[in-house]
Amino acid sequence: MNDRDAADCANPGTADPGAVALRLERVGLDYPDARGGTVTALQDVDLELRDREFLVVLGPSGCGKSTLLKLMVGLLRPSRGRVLHRGLPLQDTLQDVGMVFQNPLLLPWRTVLENVLLPIELLGRNTAAHVEAAHRILETTGLAEFAGRWPRQLSGGMQQRVGLCRALITDPALLLMDEPFAALDALTRDEMARELSRLWESRRKTVVFVTHSIPEAVLLADRIVVMAPRPGRIAREIRIDLPRPRLAQRGLAAAFEEHVEAIRELIFSFRRS
Repeated sequence: MNDRDAADCANPGTADPGAVALRLERVGLDYPDARGGTVTALQDVDLELRDREFLVVLGPSGCGKSTLLKLMVGLLRPSRGRVLHRGLPLQDTLQDVGMVFQNPLLLPWRTVLENVLLPIELLGRNTAAHVEAAHRILETTGLAEFAGRWPRQLSGGMQQRVGLCRALITDPALLLMDEPFAALDALTRDEMARELSRLWESRRKTVVFVTHSIPEAVLLADRIVVMAPRPGRIAREIRIDLPRPRLAQRGLAAAFEEHVEAIRELIFSFRRS
């Protein structure tokens, strides 16, 4: 694999806005249970992901949100239906993907800068050529002065920011975030969501973000996919047409809360049915 110009790592993606990056067509997934039977984890999922879209997958525990992420990038193969990448059936695991997990999974024997540069090393690229880009990414997340620190010297929120920087260092076409703020306290989680919103507005990556938090989903999303459980399926897609930056706009409170309450009622209806 050839080195990509390190400067690209600090620039917004060049993908065509609105083009379909991924399409799931009537996707289902089964897996065996402990008694020799079959459990249907996902059923008849139809979904499109467009370039530079911030898509949030929202739903109760056990509805298949994380499973859906794995299917989208080829970490799992569907039992039924198909996954298309740029119009072609997905045959292998997507490579141009950054991932942020619930826990940052930083290597304790590496500094912050070294952790950010880890994907560059794993791809066999020239690490020295990407140091400047790594510093720029750390600066955008408020971590410039911590580049030489060890993970143990950082708060939980700061560690998660390092995980986000590490996912961005290769300038991936797609960023997957699987409940990245779930382990944080409420105040830090709110701060991280605001930071991610600001960062996305400056870089416009294609993002799929899994969460249980309805306000977090409304704050971040262009579009929300609400999933229903047993078996996991898409119950509704909701476009969030509130203007950005949402944190700086006055007069959005009523519209914001209207979205939150409508989604909350929808999810509560699953429990009553």
